[in-house]
Amino acid sequence: MSASDSQDSSAPTILIPGQMHPRVVERLGAAFPLIELAEGDPALLTADMKASVRGIASMGRVDAAFIDALPKLEIIANFGVGYDAVDARHAGQRGVMVTNTPDVLTEEVADTAVGLLINTVRELPRAEAWLRGGRWVRDGNYPLTSTLRGRRIGIFGMGRIGQAIARRLEAFGLTIAYHNRRRVEGLAYDYYPTLRDLALAVDTLVSVVPATPQTAKIVNAEIFAALGANGVFVNVGRGATVDEAALVEALSKGTILAAGLDVFADEPNVPQALIDLPNATLLPHVASATILTRQAMADLVADNVFSWFSVDRRALTPVPETVHVKAKV
Repeated sequence: MSASDSQDSSAPTILIPGQMHPRVVERLGAAFPLIELAEGDPALLTADMKASVRGIASMGRVDAAFIDALPKLEIIANFGVGYDAVDARHAGQRGVMVTNTPDVLTEEVADTAVGLLINTVRELPRAEAWLRGGRWVRDGNYPLTSTLRGRRIGIFGMGRIGQAIARRLEAFGLTIAYHNRRRVEGLAYDYYPTLRDLALAVDTLVSVVPATPQTAKIVNAEIFAALGANGVFVNVGRGATVDEAALVEALSKGTILAAGLDVFADEPNVPQALIDLPNATLLPHVASATILTRQAMADLVADNVFSWFSVDRRALTPVPETVHVKAKV
């Protein structure tokens, strides 16, 4: 939709609250009047902004109060497949479209999940630190580790990313099972109706679920106990889905063997108790953080805005809470 990238005087005003990928700013700025704010705080909105803003491009928080402060708002284009920072339900009730950026990051996140799992089980970052710290010379070979061989993989959230992870791990010769709200049509993997049932059946749990009221701290002490002493937990979904205090206790007491985390409940603040644990492999939310993928995400944010305000008047990737919303004529 690059043909639309030329600004005209009648173009709707787009607001960018907080940080944004420069590709989004470049593309939208060539076609629309842009307003950039430090954050999504209604107190920062002037009367002129409230009267003119019809679109938001965001990678941060857009709550109900911010939505309500913009009476002409039509679309919120969210940067990221997860959109828990946007009050999409309220937006849908207000007749405001919310979009996200699915598909373009699926393969990248799946790659990271597998890499994180291998690092967690084989302790590769710690082995590298052993070499770099001179301990190979001083203390000899790095201690033997656990293995990926023979592991039974459970995937919590068998959507696009979950299925991409499953394909990769199946190619490793591992058995796959999953838990979703409902069975996925056409998948041959074993399905378990509850998360606990899945955890009891596997020894490795990979979580890919979004943060919702239903998934808040759903991975808890009961789930870790079900995984068992050889259990490994990997999370590339959302940190809010995990009871982090229960995870720290499970790792400390040997309830589970190890955990690999790319997401946390209060990013970028990672609990010191997790950082201190030798059996926790931690990444700073980098699952989709490659130049190629982030640019593709940025283009999809911009393309959603262009499509919404084009002759077509439709969103390319609406989220479920706002799929019913129609553009204003």
